[in-house]
Amino acid sequence: MFNDLDGFIAALDRERELARVAEQVSPDLEICAVADRVSKSPGGGPGLLFERPGGFDIPVAVNLFGSMKRICMALGVRTLDDLAREIETLTTPKVPSGLFDALKMLPIVNRLTDLMPKTVKDAPCQEVVNREGTLDDLPILKCWPEDGGRYITLPLVFTKDPETGARNIGTYRMQVFDGRTTGMHWQRHKGGAQHHRVAERMGKRLPVAVALGPDPATAYSATAPMPEGLDELMLAGFLRRERVELVKCVTVDLEVPANSQIVLEGYVDPGERRREGPFGDHTGFYSHPDDYPVFHLTCITQRKRPTYLTTVVGVPPMEDYYLGKASERIFLPLIRKTLPEIVDMHFPAAGIFHNIVIISIDKRYPGHARKIMNACWGLGQLMFSKTVIVVDKDVDVQNEAEVAWIVGTHYDPERDIQFTRGPVDDLEDASDLPAFGSKMGIDATRKWPSEGFTRTWPTRIATTDAARAKADAVWKTISEGWKA
Repeated sequence: MFNDLDGFIAALDRERELARVAEQVSPDLEICAVADRVSKSPGGGPGLLFERPGGFDIPVAVNLFGSMKRICMALGVRTLDDLAREIETLTTPKVPSGLFDALKMLPIVNRLTDLMPKTVKDAPCQEVVNREGTLDDLPILKCWPEDGGRYITLPLVFTKDPETGARNIGTYRMQVFDGRTTGMHWQRHKGGAQHHRVAERMGKRLPVAVALGPDPATAYSATAPMPEGLDELMLAGFLRRERVELVKCVTVDLEVPANSQIVLEGYVDPGERRREGPFGDHTGFYSHPDDYPVFHLTCITQRKRPTYLTTVVGVPPMEDYYLGKASERIFLPLIRKTLPEIVDMHFPAAGIFHNIVIISIDKRYPGHARKIMNACWGLGQLMFSKTVIVVDKDVDVQNEAEVAWIVGTHYDPERDIQFTRGPVDDLEDASDLPAFGSKMGIDATRKWPSEGFTRTWPTRIATTDAARAKADAVWKTISEGWKA
């Protein structure tokens, strides 16, 4: 694993997964245009390090997580499914039957000790402390022409519940209003917003710390859909295979990752709002301007030679797809603890996380697909899923063409579509009301007589194993001659 962002960048360099851009490229629209072009190239293109962002001495790193190889490198695994299997093992403990079994469980016990963060006194992120610091000194991007301004797009926003002291870390965009204030776009369903509601009810100022560019596993963890009340740093420690080191901030009573590149310290006052947006979002459209809380900067701490880690969102696919793919694989074993009949799930890039979720199940009884739909709409951030498609276990949900074929041949629109209403994502623009709208479920499983289907269900066309083996051998000969 990587101790910090610098180590990750060096590893990407060695693996030829990084393109260094030596020419001057402006943070005003130009870096975004390059990142957009690269992220839509085959495989997500390389990670980018802009060594001379126009007018700034601090390099800009973007698209570092933007491929399957790089997200796996960031999380220290060969494949994301390897990580899912580790989580499955961790969450399915077995009682050892003897000494040999107990010894085999030691690695799992060791991983559990990594979950809790620890506090240190000295930290790289505080090599330079500037209480008079200004955001104008950072190469913060303006991504799209109609954006309301420059935006910090990959912050780790730290808050604590004023009543319980429970910590939350979220990735909430921050529009720069001036050198000392930004918007704080924590949507109503998020943990940071709940901490702010509690603080406003108490009439108290809410301390906030924003870490930029920690190690890659910790950066990912802030984007993960953790259940409310669970500390994202526990996930980061599990992924890193060592405890996250925290350091106490200089001007606020919060702790941040000691290995961060830059830290912004400050506060949000109760009752204060300011118009934020528009913003070119991961939906591929501009989100509407609205009033949000205001972050006031009290101090900037940083490394002597920091790198500014950011991301660009827009028309998919982009870097955020790979971060979402990691969450899909990591949280699948945890979802199965509640819904063990789920075989696999997939969030297509074009579905931008909340518009489409495809789930395959081991169907066991009539109406099973509808049970899964309703369970999803009541489960954590899956509640935002606008369209839930359920297929049988023999369908590869990662193969979107196969899913489209199966859905088209397996569902009857009047019989197999279910509608409901409930919370929707704040970025959902098609609903009549903000954050409240309708959802649709499609049951594309084979229908049973016990579900009222009296006809014979058709059988898939497939050749024999022997014929398939022959076809593979002949195709190999054909393709080699064809390429030659």
